Amino acid sequence: MDDTQHGGWRKKIFLFLTSQCITLFGSTLVQMALVWYAAMQTSSGGWVAAFTVCSYLPQFLISFLGGVWADRYNRKRLIIGSDILIALVTFIMVMKIPYISTEPDLLGGLLVMSALRSLGAGIQTPAVNAVIPQLVPEDQLMRYNGINATMQAIVNFAAPAAAGAVFAVSTLRTMIMTDVVTAIIGTGLLSCLKLPEQDSQDKTAGIFAEMKIGVKYAFADKMISKLLIIYGLFTFLCVPAGYLAGLLVRRVFGDTYWYLTAVEVVGFAGMTAGGAVMSFWGGFKCREKTLAAGLFAFGIFAIGMGISERFIIYLTFMLFYGVALTMIQTSLTTMLQEKTDVSMQGRVFGLLSTMYAGFLPIGMAVFGPLADIIPLQWIMIGTGIRIHFLP
Repeated sequence: MDDTQHGGWRKKIFLFLTSQCITLFGSTLVQMALVWYAAMQTSSGGWVAAFTVCSYLPQFLISFLGGVWADRYNRKRLIIGSDILIALVTFIMVMKIPYISTEPDLLGGLLVMSALRSLGAGIQTPAVNAVIPQLVPEDQLMRYNGINATMQAIVNFAAPAAAGAVFAVSTLRTMIMTDVVTAIIGTGLLSCLKLPEQDSQDKTAGIFAEMKIGVKYAFADKMISKLLIIYGLFTFLCVPAGYLAGLLVRRVFGDTYWYLTAVEVVGFAGMTAGGAVMSFWGGFKCREKTLAAGLFAFGIFAIGMGISERFIIYLTFMLFYGVALTMIQTSLTTMLQEKTDVSMQGRVFGLLSTMYAGFLPIGMAVFGPLADIIPLQWIMIGTGIRIHFLP
């Protein structure tokens, strides 16, 4: 990687991360808008779960294939192409909304939109994760993964505030149109960036043969397989405290968009702080120790959120929950980047995306309906305790 020997790689990684943060802003707005809309209109854990499943199940089905493509083909084109696909699907829905007359039909149309957007994300995510070690020297990976986490958290910090403001004065249609605009800006920036050449791949092998090679490689390596399994189980167990937070707030503390906004803003403020800490500190010398500490802290704060009876205390635990979450994600991603052979990174990160996109809807399918039967606080406490035993 010749670029990493010169200062130019810093400019390239900054431009790349900026382009991705811009598109992330629009995607986050839409994702929040859909879940919030379902929660406020229906007050149903089942509907919230349905939107989350449609947002991630297609990504689960295509992510590993997307990882194979990221190893075979131009990653920049894959990222731009998937962004354009997502923006096009979103724009079509924006045009359709005025002609939908009933609430069930609107919710159904939004579910279809979520599923199609998820397919694009499944192609994009492995390519994005594989590009970062292409641009950054190995000894700087933890630091720049921390910087990436900080930038994304800042975007996510701003997104819920913007979502609350837009919902207060405008419509769902305006909200989802924002993603089309940010996709145009983000892809425009990325198109100006020249990425280092990828190692040439043998394209005579079939796609499914390469998928098989990738799975065999990942699960033959003890550390890589352990990290993938931990990530999948962690994703499943963090659903109650993280992805059902909006439902908990509506049921326990109040049914206003501003309460929902406060939870999202504080959570992402914690993630911003966590990313800053990781970018300067770099974690323990033993990466596994950093991951284990993050999991332990995460479980403690999830339990605290479950037992909180005052909103301000709940927000305090949410803040530190965000710090622990970033600590886990940064250390795990860095360990995979360091351990995985360059020619296999697309497939390994495709598997990582598959674990996320698979275990998240499973968690929503389990915990969403379960939250309609037993108190969500009890579920949060139980999953927080279980997270302690993951390492």
